Amino acid sequence: MSGPKPRTEISANVNGPDTDPGSAGSARDRKPAGGVLKRLKSRRNQPDRRPVTEEELRALGRDITPDEVLGLRVVTRDYLCKPEDNIYNIDFTRFKIRDLETGTVLFEIAKPPNCDPEEDDDENGEGDSSAGRFVRYQFTPAFLRLRTIGATVEFTVGDRPVNSFRMIERHYFRERLLKNFDFDFGFCIPNSRNTCEHIYEFPQLPEDLIRQMVEHPYETRSDSFYFVDNKLIMHNKADYAYNGGQ
Repeated sequence: MSGPKPRTEISANVNGPDTDPGSAGSARDRKPAGGVLKRLKSRRNQPDRRPVTEEELRALGRDITPDEVLGLRVVTRDYLCKPEDNIYNIDFTRFKIRDLETGTVLFEIAKPPNCDPEEDDDENGEGDSSAGRFVRYQFTPAFLRLRTIGATVEFTVGDRPVNSFRMIERHYFRERLLKNFDFDFGFCIPNSRNTCEHIYEFPQLPEDLIRQMVEHPYETRSDSFYFVDNKLIMHNKADYAYNGGQ
């Protein structure tokens, strides 16, 4: 679950901005400000893909497709695209995680208002390929026993229309693929601000695996791949610790 660069901001309420009413979503809630919160569920029953390595994808010499990243069996060591490949100027500005069963907000980060991306890059050092593309999370062990969470993202779009915006997110512990999530954002109009909530249905993990994940912080990792018209334009990474409160 990747998002904008972290900033401490804990709140139980997020006002949803205006979104494109033509965007795809399995359910929508009207927000007080008149916007629409789209709820997206991951695609089910993904067929097995031919296993592929990070090196093979780099050697293609062309745009990477969704089917190709679905063949990855381990987390990537580096990013599979460059920041400048995001020609649509998609910018994630807020990210919130909540337990859907209780409504409890577990985590929230946001970019400061009027944040200049160029200034942000300068602060992280010139040439830092991870600037703005990596997030580190820390949760308690109880997080691993949750069944369903909602991850609300707010993002803006530049001057170009965004067709078939899609995210594939793959979670790993060490060399083991835990879960693949595949969400369709749909179409986003130019210069729009959009809000949607991804519904994550977690697999029930065996207790011995939970114990290992708690005992080995930040060895649980994820790749989040973003596509427009079936071409990879963004790649974010995250790692996770589940030893909070210990």
